[in-house]
Amino acid sequence: MKRWRTDRATGSLVAATLALLFLDLSPHKAQAETRAPAASFSRPGLDRIGDYVRNEVVTGKIPGAVLLIQQHGKPVYLESFGVRSVATKQRMTPDTIFQIYSMSKAISSVAAMMLVDDGKLSLDDSVSKYIPAFADAKVGVDLSDEAGEPPLKLEPLRRPITIRDLLRHTSGITYGFFGETAVRKRYANPDLYNGDFDNAEFADRIARLPLADQPGTRWDYGHSTDVLGRVVEVASGQTLFQFEKQRLFDPLVMPDTGFYVPKAKWPRLAEPLPRDRFGERIHFGRRIAGITTPTLPRRWESGGAGMVGTVQDYARFLQMLLNGGALEGRRYLKSETVASMTSDQVGPETGILLDPFYFPGPTSGFGLGFAVRNQAPPGTSWPLGEYRWDGAGGSFFFVAPGEDMFVVFMVQAPSEGGRIQLALKTLIYEAMGRGSRKP
Repeated sequence: MKRWRTDRATGSLVAATLALLFLDLSPHKAQAETRAPAASFSRPGLDRIGDYVRNEVVTGKIPGAVLLIQQHGKPVYLESFGVRSVATKQRMTPDTIFQIYSMSKAISSVAAMMLVDDGKLSLDDSVSKYIPAFADAKVGVDLSDEAGEPPLKLEPLRRPITIRDLLRHTSGITYGFFGETAVRKRYANPDLYNGDFDNAEFADRIARLPLADQPGTRWDYGHSTDVLGRVVEVASGQTLFQFEKQRLFDPLVMPDTGFYVPKAKWPRLAEPLPRDRFGERIHFGRRIAGITTPTLPRRWESGGAGMVGTVQDYARFLQMLLNGGALEGRRYLKSETVASMTSDQVGPETGILLDPFYFPGPTSGFGLGFAVRNQAPPGTSWPLGEYRWDGAGGSFFFVAPGEDMFVVFMVQAPSEGGRIQLALKTLIYEAMGRGSRKP
């Protein structure tokens, strides 16, 4: 019995291409032999997953989506739902291109760690070594009271921002589209995104803004990965896209991943419902991190939120990570580097505080680019060691090494993503028999 499903209209095409796209993706034999037996999926459980997403389409909550569950190097479930665009009514297919927003961060983090493996970066290097403007960075201390304009006191850094801080979001660099502090309001200033700037100019603009906290003291989600992208450029001597294309996208066969969708590929681009566009609907009262339509070429290559890609492309990237940094005989990261990236780097022993907007949630820590599960949610037996992230457009991924599995779900539905992510993950783990703790 086939263990994957697709839309009936595209089933034969996907069946033919899967053999090529997912050829030889199984983990290294030595790794597979050391893992405990992984749970398998039930057919009724997989059917419930598909029924859930189809209902989201039928009830008009999302235009369409693509879901891939891959285990032991092979697709367990692949299905395309609905349409790419309600205007064109083109059916969704696995090669549909999505804006992946913060799923870009995982790719940028891997790029930086490749340079660490190369000896061109050190996690303890000061960011100012690569971006001199950060030598003059200051921390903004909010002295406001309930009345009047909130003033900011600027304090010197107790220690420099490091590359490690950028990777684990302890740099003090924040975002301006959530929260109401005086510092966050500086990051919400539209002038931050004016003009056709490049990564160098954007990093300098960020360096002129006050930090929300002293480096290394608090996890705070923000433009850290955008600054990391500029560090990659300086250390490699290439643009961020050039480096990632040469070292990741080309050898991993990720032809549709980048920062811009050329006109020839526009018909493959997923569109949100008209009422759910970031350009019209402002997230948390503010625009999302300066990101606009991917059909407009820009010099800014936002390593934190600017990428586009397909489920097929991202699957290659995730399988490489699940394999411990290698795929099809080629090594991209040292296995110990992957282990470090996917281990909690902000646990209680570090003394690092967690921001009120700590998006990994109470059952997870954070590594070098990924949330890392260190507790099962109450009432579940979800596996520990799962690492993951998502994007503001609703797409998400998670990797469960102990199950030799990853999941990638792509959708263009900003207002529905969080709800769907929780529901889908619950259904996926239930299909593996991990929905509730055994007595």
